[in-house]
Amino acid sequence: MSEDNKIHIDSDWKAEAQAEKERLTAEQSAKSDDDANGKKFPPADFKGLMGLLASQAIMGLGAMQDPEGRGLMIDLDGARYAIDMLAVVQEKTQGNLSDEESKELETIIPELRARYVQITELMAQQATAGVTPQPGDSLKIPGMPEA
Repeated sequence: MSEDNKIHIDSDWKAEAQAEKERLTAEQSAKSDDDANGKKFPPADFKGLMGLLASQAIMGLGAMQDPEGRGLMIDLDGARYAIDMLAVVQEKTQGNLSDEESKELETIIPELRARYVQITELMAQQATAGVTPQPGDSLKIPGMPEA
């Protein structure tokens, strides 16, 4: 074979091709995982973390109906824990958040705390009145739709 007929492949081209192949393999693997699970999750970011904790608190405060249809599920301890976790996140990230993230925490934490106090007081009033919740009963929470 003459010098003119030889194929020259430089090492940079090889490295780029290998990197592209690895990237495509990783993308395909991630897509397969999403398809196999049938779920697509939003990006893991700070807003998602706040939303996750706030959702957990809201659910504990009666936003979710019992799976057996027996009224609202209230988990005050779980709700309080989620609210406290949001407060810890706020404290530990102070000075490192965007204005939007700070404002969201400054809004959601007091709202959740107020709802927690409201539901705690309503439950105490029911207990004082001698009302023992029975399966199928629901707590009448102002501002929330009934179950």
